[in-house]
Amino acid sequence: MELAHRDIVYCKGVGTKRADILRKELGVITAMDILRIYPYKYIDRSRFYKIHEIEDEDTYVQIKGEVIEWHTIGVGKAQRLSATFTDGSHTVELVWFKGVQYVKLQQHTPYLLFGKPSRFNHEYNFVHPELTPWNKVNPEMTQGLEPYYNTTEAMKRAGVNSKAVRAIILNLLPDLKLGVPDVLGADILQKWHLMPLTEALLQVHFPKDTISMQKARERLKFEELFFIQLQILRQMKRREQAEGFIMPIVGRHFNHFYRDCLPFELTNAQKRVLREIQGDLKSGKQMNRLLQGDVGSGKTLVALLSALLAIDNGYQACLMAPTEILANQHFATIRELVKGTNIEVSLLTGSTTRKQREILHPALRAGAIHLLIGTHALIEDEVLFANLGLVIVDEQHRFGVAQRAKLWQKNVRPPHVLVMTATPIPRTLAMTLYGDLRVSIIDELPPGRKPVQTFHYSIAKRMSINQFISQQIDAGRQVYVVYPLIKENEQLDLLDLQNGYNELCETFPNYRISMVHGQMKAKDKDEQMQRFVSGMTQILVATTVIEVGVNVPNASVMVIENAERFGLSQLHQLRGRVGRGADQSYCLLLTKMELSADTRKRMDIMVATNDGFRIAEADLQLRGPGDLEGTQQSGLPFDLKIASLSTDGQLLEVARQAAMEILDADPLLEDERNQMYRRQLDLLRQTVTNWSDIS
Repeated sequence: MELAHRDIVYCKGVGTKRADILRKELGVITAMDILRIYPYKYIDRSRFYKIHEIEDEDTYVQIKGEVIEWHTIGVGKAQRLSATFTDGSHTVELVWFKGVQYVKLQQHTPYLLFGKPSRFNHEYNFVHPELTPWNKVNPEMTQGLEPYYNTTEAMKRAGVNSKAVRAIILNLLPDLKLGVPDVLGADILQKWHLMPLTEALLQVHFPKDTISMQKARERLKFEELFFIQLQILRQMKRREQAEGFIMPIVGRHFNHFYRDCLPFELTNAQKRVLREIQGDLKSGKQMNRLLQGDVGSGKTLVALLSALLAIDNGYQACLMAPTEILANQHFATIRELVKGTNIEVSLLTGSTTRKQREILHPALRAGAIHLLIGTHALIEDEVLFANLGLVIVDEQHRFGVAQRAKLWQKNVRPPHVLVMTATPIPRTLAMTLYGDLRVSIIDELPPGRKPVQTFHYSIAKRMSINQFISQQIDAGRQVYVVYPLIKENEQLDLLDLQNGYNELCETFPNYRISMVHGQMKAKDKDEQMQRFVSGMTQILVATTVIEVGVNVPNASVMVIENAERFGLSQLHQLRGRVGRGADQSYCLLLTKMELSADTRKRMDIMVATNDGFRIAEADLQLRGPGDLEGTQQSGLPFDLKIASLSTDGQLLEVARQAAMEILDADPLLEDERNQMYRRQLDLLRQTVTNWSDIS
């Protein structure tokens, strides 16, 4: 039976109990599935040591020898087994503190000793070493690099540790050597100099040398990235075939606003992006474009101008934001911008009253509302448009696939889609998370903006920082103070928001202070926010609810407490709340005295640069992919078993090129030679977690 169709329960060394735990913990169903569980590290088993050659505690060693004596000390849980092992010329002590009853030793029997030495009383010993009778040593285990596999606690409790996984795979080698069908065509293998699948699986699990292991891993990484890119680009090709609303007119609404209402001259980057969007809108194909722009780069203005193009062509537009604060901010900004025009802009959020909805819904259905701004409320079934032509989604990574899809269904034909993010996305991540979208980047700040000056201080400098805050407020400026938590958490030893607020009130009795956090009622939160926006309060104490969408040009200082608890990109987002006016602004990162090397590196990067893309790349390197914004990483919408977006960017580019070449010639994968790719994509959609969520 083919390995791909053999149930794992029938593999040697598995059985019902182990099969259940492998299914539950790793999703392993077939023999091929376990061959696709790749090692996370290797230890060189090709060298045999002599006891006198042991030089440090960091290197695993293996020694051939005999046990000459042993004895147990203590009783019960305190029992310890000590043995003396010799290689014929020197001796070393072996010690077991656990499972003593299971260690069976024999004299005058050759053993293979394997383990990492430790030093005690200036002498080396081995604690819980592997001790295998020489006649039971598998040659595969002593001829090269030994693989180690990630396992869960549940697996370990069930006796399925890395050694057990290795043994199961070892038992499958005779069948694997007979060959398995490749999932990549011979032309791709030849063009990109890749190992065939059979050889790659053999060498990734039991490589004969480092070069073979690296080549095997490169082939398997390429394959993984290739099929992700093939799925993403296939989706893009399908969308490019879909008809879109044709919007060729640049009409009176756009021209009047551009000529008479623009608050400032557009940057060259904004003009370039606008031309790209206009080209999509009049192409006759559905637009699917990602608009990236650093904080303060003017994405909202580009979004409004795009909406005016849709309105000039007889269509409605909507803008969906992830939070009420951001939706309200967009609404206030855009309503102010279009004041004096006849553009009707409305707001719909969870806080919109029934009475307000009774007016809004009929107006929307009649086409009297040109632009609707809101939160998730926009996707409710009762929200019906007369003719929705453009959907703008802000900070779209905060919305699920199903949520976004509901907006696409608000017209008989899918509307044009503009996705915006203020979170700069590293190139490798953009090619996977947004690889099916055309990308526009606003890489230029509006004129007159001064770069925010960033400084890192320990909490020992708090008195000096308070003096600086006073100076800024006395000069007419405002200050943000951000905390990572709402309530005190003794376990994490963090300053909490409420205590911080109380301390600030005591420190600055002559200043007015507002406080906002995510657990407040929307009405109370908005009230506190408006007090700060209007200048009634000088200090805003907040959690990360102010991370996006808050625009107070007069705020010139951002103080981030416990900055070590934030990710790089989130720190950058918070810093983007200041520097929005003409005055010099400052970001002060406060941390505890003792910091890890990684944390210090994060602080140094923040101080060194304001470039969001450099920061995002550094964040990817430091923390890996996932939700690059917060202290929690939600992971990617697909599984990467061996490739890494942090380190395999060049290989990802090659895999994307290979996938694009196939789809350029055969967009629907209809050719006979491409059926293997189609079948593999279908299989991956059935078996890989969240694969269907890609794009």
